[in-house]
Amino acid sequence: MIKSSDQAIRQLLQIGVSKGYIDPLDVILKQNQLLQVLKKDSLRTDETLPLELPEAKTLFPLLLADAIEHGVITDTITQRAILSAQIMAIITPDTSVVNRTFWDLYKEKPQAATDWFYELSQVNDYIQTEAIAKNIAFDYESDYGTLELTINLSKPEKDPKAIAAALTTESVHYPLCQLCMENEGYKGTLTHPARANHRIVRFPLDGETWGLQYSPYAYYTEHCIFLSEEHRPMRIEEKTFQNLFGIVEKFPHYFVGSNADLPIVGGSILSHEHYQGGRYTFPMNEADVKETFVLADFPTVSFGIVAWPMSVIRMECLDKEALTKAAVYILEQWRGYSDEAAEIIAESDGTPHNTITPIARRNGDTFVCDLVLRNNRTSDEHPDGIFHPHRDVQHIKKENIGLIEVMGLAILPPRLKDELTEVEKYVAGETSQIADMHRDWADEICESGETVENATGAVFQRVLEDAGVYKDLAAFKRFTSSL
Repeated sequence: MIKSSDQAIRQLLQIGVSKGYIDPLDVILKQNQLLQVLKKDSLRTDETLPLELPEAKTLFPLLLADAIEHGVITDTITQRAILSAQIMAIITPDTSVVNRTFWDLYKEKPQAATDWFYELSQVNDYIQTEAIAKNIAFDYESDYGTLELTINLSKPEKDPKAIAAALTTESVHYPLCQLCMENEGYKGTLTHPARANHRIVRFPLDGETWGLQYSPYAYYTEHCIFLSEEHRPMRIEEKTFQNLFGIVEKFPHYFVGSNADLPIVGGSILSHEHYQGGRYTFPMNEADVKETFVLADFPTVSFGIVAWPMSVIRMECLDKEALTKAAVYILEQWRGYSDEAAEIIAESDGTPHNTITPIARRNGDTFVCDLVLRNNRTSDEHPDGIFHPHRDVQHIKKENIGLIEVMGLAILPPRLKDELTEVEKYVAGETSQIADMHRDWADEICESGETVENATGAVFQRVLEDAGVYKDLAAFKRFTSSL
């Protein structure tokens, strides 16, 4: 058992060598870099180490406790995170080594490259596996197939001390956002997360340089992010489809999708062009096409309306160029389409309302693209969005419905962990601190006799139905018939 920070340092170096992240010739160099970060002048090497290597992150308690005791850092969430990332950065290969190893493995097989990079991102604690394990996940058998729900408990709470200190700290706009390339290796501040152990794989995409990284708080298997080297706003256009199909051609075992480019129906970061991907099959992928249609100008592309609560057109083709042209055509038609009977208006006073959430994947040699029709109009009755979770379900979910939820995986707020526990007590007839906003819903659960978990799943189904621009097939066909 490891009992000292000196042992932890030596063990950490052993882990780095065993994984191939540290060349044996660099061990002394890395050892002294660790001493420098931890502000130690010497290292005891006479203590016996366990033969079995632990996970690197299990060494943090000893290292951080020693750093706090000797005044290297103060005992705050922010300082602990920054030092943890700095420690792991030393056993993490440099960007050039990461990229060289990745693309050498890619020559063997694309999945071999992503497997290696995904493992590195977990071993060096960039992917917060322990935090992710705290999430609460369950399924719901809906009218559209199995929906997946997660109460997101992985992201750390705001550090009150850091919040207070940030008020007197001069604002620095570097990196410009949390997706910029400049995050790679960035120490972190009171207002910007620690990224010293962060690495990005570069690759060419349609004449530009793009990056591949994993999400530190992954919502599903191999949750990754593809990001533009240039800091520029999100947009859905022809180049978007070219990029998406280019990515799944390069990484055929991954799906990739883009959040929409308008507020309310868009993602949380609209200022930096990026896509989300990974090796995961979502509930929407399993949904069948309930009706097909034909567009004469695109004879090699198959089109269908998906049996899904949101309004989805599925396109398939062996030729990515033909698929791109078809996707652009539908996007352009949808941008200018209005159907007042369905409350769809293309623009108001020059402000556009229609856009698309596109998702691409491969099925063997075939390119598959789902186009989810979105509209961000608001009204007096629905000030948060006509095609947004309506007020009667916002006690469960009031945030934007982005790419991941569109595909049937709910990301529910952490407040629900405690709130739903109180609802369960209320339903069971026990003393409960139930929130007023849940009381009517809880009374309905009492009458129906269903479980709170199942009732929560039913609310998520409603959330998706609210976000769907068409509520029935006949209305949807008015648009497809106009193409």
